[in-house]
Amino acid sequence: MTDFAHTAILGAGTIGASWAALFLASGRSVTVYDPAASSDIAVRTYIDQAWHTMSDLGLTARGNPDRIAFVNTARDAVEGAGFVQENVPERLPIKHATFAEIEPALASDAIVASSASGLTLGQMQTGWDNPGRFILGHPFNPPHLIPLVEVMGNDQTDPDVVPAAEAFYEDIGKVTIRVKKEFPGHVANRLQAAVWREAIHLVQSGVASVGDVDKAMAAGPGLRWAVMGPTTLFGLGAGSGGLAAFCDHFSDTFNGWWEDLGTPELTPETSQMLVDGLADATNGTSVEQLAAERDAKIVRLQIALAHSGKGA
Repeated sequence: MTDFAHTAILGAGTIGASWAALFLASGRSVTVYDPAASSDIAVRTYIDQAWHTMSDLGLTARGNPDRIAFVNTARDAVEGAGFVQENVPERLPIKHATFAEIEPALASDAIVASSASGLTLGQMQTGWDNPGRFILGHPFNPPHLIPLVEVMGNDQTDPDVVPAAEAFYEDIGKVTIRVKKEFPGHVANRLQAAVWREAIHLVQSGVASVGDVDKAMAAGPGLRWAVMGPTTLFGLGAGSGGLAAFCDHFSDTFNGWWEDLGTPELTPETSQMLVDGLADATNGTSVEQLAAERDAKIVRLQIALAHSGKGA
């Protein structure tokens, strides 16, 4: 089952539907369970829309969007599946009830990966009799477009599971990192939370508007971070001296900035300030239009980066 030819999706909201589209694009068959009425229609509609963008990225050559089935229980969904992506609501009682239902029906070598962003692996493992085949496999939204998956096992995880999951994710076009220690929010969510905290602080302090802070990120650091991470980029910031020279030169500067970073909270007043500021910045553009613009730009960016890599 190392190729995981048949997969399952538990929970088919936006994240689950996106995973389903990507699994199908890779040539796998997919069985989906979601308790919501008409979830099958919503998932099929999502896949139809996602297929075009995945095709632009070259992800659908092996795929068939019709190799999907919908069932009425989580247990039925996992029968015969080699890889299961779990995306049920992030409430421990719901997670644990789902795990208790599916565990007796799983193949002995099946892997179950949770998309959980707020819960830790240890919290979720308590819902299993034997958590050896259960890991964290946290994506970035939307999974069919954003390559990152944060993968984590621990001392209760069977030794072959994390490498096998990484190989599976990489085969479907993902970029994986290993989370080595339990931290709420894992890695990438904590990074973006830190940036957003300071973005809010800048707006509250009257330094710039919501729109201009977003514009500063998209036209500045965001472009560089799409290519390389912050430590690598700062290592290029002092020429041939590398990161050591950069740290030596800018240590006082960064220490001063870090001492001055804000600590805002998402109070109702702060939330309304952000909502009003975003409305001004986007001139009433709908969420659907903004999402379509985001997806189109992500596709073009990834195509450009892929071509750059081939050319190098």
